[in-house]
Amino acid sequence: MNSKNVPTFTDFVHRFVPAQSQEGTTPTLLLLHGTGGNEEDLLDLGQMLLPGAAFLSPRGKVLENGMPRFFRRLAEGVFDVEDLKQRTHELADFVQSASEVYHFDPTNVIAVGYSNGANIAASMLLLRPDILRGAILLRPMVPFALEKLPDLSKTSVFISAGRFDPIVPTAQTEQLVQVLQQSGATVTTHWLNGGHGLSHEDVRTAKAWLNQLP
Repeated sequence: MNSKNVPTFTDFVHRFVPAQSQEGTTPTLLLLHGTGGNEEDLLDLGQMLLPGAAFLSPRGKVLENGMPRFFRRLAEGVFDVEDLKQRTHELADFVQSASEVYHFDPTNVIAVGYSNGANIAASMLLLRPDILRGAILLRPMVPFALEKLPDLSKTSVFISAGRFDPIVPTAQTEQLVQVLQQSGATVTTHWLNGGHGLSHEDVRTAKAWLNQLP
């Protein structure tokens, strides 16, 4: 499966759900699960956020105690940065290849990432800013420090964070917001009085943000 002769898009176990809407302006949602999830996990969330859109949902290729992730970590909250960067480029290449195979607009892709998936989506914004038009980051952290920031002036990002999240410190979320804003992104931040798990409020506020995108 890792042969150079095999198209990149086959390198990930994934699900693709074609758009039900015929409108060319409807974005494709790139669904990125959390630790222990798979390619099925966020399909229902995608339907709640944007019914009728196309969904591309890959499974993370790294296993941690048998649980799929998108990149390795050394401990909770401590990322293997080199692996993260490599996996980010690999995922970005997968999205580009998938757009050719499934015929969706590669300039109109919005990531929806939860936890580990949100972190690799944030990494993609910083390393491969051409891949995503925008992102919904649910419980994200700062993936790494960059000496040179990308140009995200045409990118919109929604971040939903829990004030009592035991995994993601408040300062981590605030730092990520700052990095994205310094890169020129339009960032909307929503704070919940909750923890790391997702809630109906996450869905409601993310959907409202998605619906107001130009």
